[in-house]
Amino acid sequence: MHCCYQRILTETINNIQVDYTVIRTSPSLIMNSRTSAQDVIRCDLCETAVVQMHCDTCLVNLCKACVGEHASTDPSKPHKIVDFKDRKFTTIYPNCRSHNKEKCKMYCKQCNIPVCINCLESNQHLSHELSKFLQALDEKKDMIIKERNELNDTIYPTYQDIASDVQKRMRYLEKDYGDLATAIKKHGDDLHREVDKLVEKLKAEVDEMKNMQLQTLQKHLDEINKSVSEIKNEIDSIDVAVDSNDISKLFSFTSVMNRHKDLPGKIVPNLPKFAFGRIQGEELGKLFGSLSSSSSTLYKHGYRMTTRQKSPETGSSPPIKQLLDEPEIATTIETGYGYLYNVACLNDEDIWTSGEDRTMKLFSINQGSLLQSITTKSGNAKSNIAVTKGGDLVYTDTNDRTVNIVKNEKIEEVIRLQEWRPKGVCSTSSGDLLVIMDSKDDKQTKVVRYSGSIEKQTIQFDDEGKPLYSPSYRYLRNVTENKNLNICVADDGTGAVVVVNQAGKPRFRYTGHISALENKPFYPRGITTDSQSRILIADMNNDCVHIIDQDGQFLRYIDCGLTEPWGLCTDTNDNLFVAQWENKQVKKIKYLT
Repeated sequence: MHCCYQRILTETINNIQVDYTVIRTSPSLIMNSRTSAQDVIRCDLCETAVVQMHCDTCLVNLCKACVGEHASTDPSKPHKIVDFKDRKFTTIYPNCRSHNKEKCKMYCKQCNIPVCINCLESNQHLSHELSKFLQALDEKKDMIIKERNELNDTIYPTYQDIASDVQKRMRYLEKDYGDLATAIKKHGDDLHREVDKLVEKLKAEVDEMKNMQLQTLQKHLDEINKSVSEIKNEIDSIDVAVDSNDISKLFSFTSVMNRHKDLPGKIVPNLPKFAFGRIQGEELGKLFGSLSSSSSTLYKHGYRMTTRQKSPETGSSPPIKQLLDEPEIATTIETGYGYLYNVACLNDEDIWTSGEDRTMKLFSINQGSLLQSITTKSGNAKSNIAVTKGGDLVYTDTNDRTVNIVKNEKIEEVIRLQEWRPKGVCSTSSGDLLVIMDSKDDKQTKVVRYSGSIEKQTIQFDDEGKPLYSPSYRYLRNVTENKNLNICVADDGTGAVVVVNQAGKPRFRYTGHISALENKPFYPRGITTDSQSRILIADMNNDCVHIIDQDGQFLRYIDCGLTEPWGLCTDTNDNLFVAQWENKQVKKIKYLT
């Protein structure tokens, strides 16, 4: 039995390719103590220069400067120097734990360790399931990659979704507790009003009782004063009679004494008494109302695994996002302008804004703090803004008739016009600039595509030679490019959104929706698009944003308590940013799932 096992073992080992000498792994995984945080591999000799070459004979990584030194160290060897990217990728077998000088070329699945030929000859792994080391290595690698993929594609995005859900619940909790506190205060205010009413009622009753008793006493006093006057007159008559020599007056005197000896009655007012209601603290609490206890319930199976969507391949459609039933305001940013006109996303963290002064401001979205201010080169106010694909700020200067770009905080003039005034600007997916402009006499409007300062295309008339856009001498204009390369203009002069294709041919006009929120005329100001090629339009008159699809069909409104929305933009996650004209705020709104 032992001889048979030994023969099978010998044949298995002989089938192993023993000429592997270089580590069998991808160069992207090679790393040692001299490797930087960016996985840069250093020369094994000088330990400072970046690796460029490799000796397949000695398995040494080299920079070009150290190749000669390495070759001269042992001239007897046929040093095979190759480019680092062309080095051999094979396996260095691990040393055996029990037999230091032996390489492990087999793997014991039962003991879960690599083993050498001496281990096998010692019968330590007799009847154990064995496999070639490379096979075990591949199986282990496959298992690790599978686990990594599951972590990356399922578990990691699930935890991200859970974290997002918890944050959302925290926001809801803040709102709900705020609503609860407001309701309690309102209840208290209502009770205060009821108590005030009761106090006023009781005070009125007190005044009425007082007045009635005062009237009674006054009547009694009037009667007494009348008697006092009569008695005084009687005394005067007696004095006259007594002092007179006329005897007839004395004999004509009639006594009235008995009539005044019967004194008037005494009226003593009895004051009403107020029985104060005695309510102890606990009783008052019960009377006012009480809170139930709060609690949090842990549902062990409250979440389900989600799988990360693969990045769409070039030319494929983006993942479909649905409109939320109730859009949510995520952030409000105070800008401090006199009037706020436009907003443009620099990235998912920061936004540029412009208003009715000469300063363009960069704000942190999450902090709401001012990061940077840029003043227009001419000092003129009212600039329209956009951000290029490279992240540079572009702005129009209507009075100076220029379009400018800000690079490293330095302003460069890109376009200077003579007979036209630039109003709005946007950066396209190809890197071109679309500029909407009005003529000097305010009678014409057109959209011009520029590559740098070179005019490539003019869009002004339809197929019948009629103007596509109305002139607007007063306000800034807004233009954007959709994901399907349509060009969309918010034409406030005619109260319409005018959409043409890439060639400048008219596609449709959107003139608002019949059931506008406030039933006022459609007044489009800002315009932007999202990843689904939907078009979003700021309707300043109706304090809302219209959402239409790429063919001009109305989908829904976003109001969220907006007031006079003007500028719009969306970030890479399809969050909407709304610049509100008079209250100078930018609101970040989540409106897609």
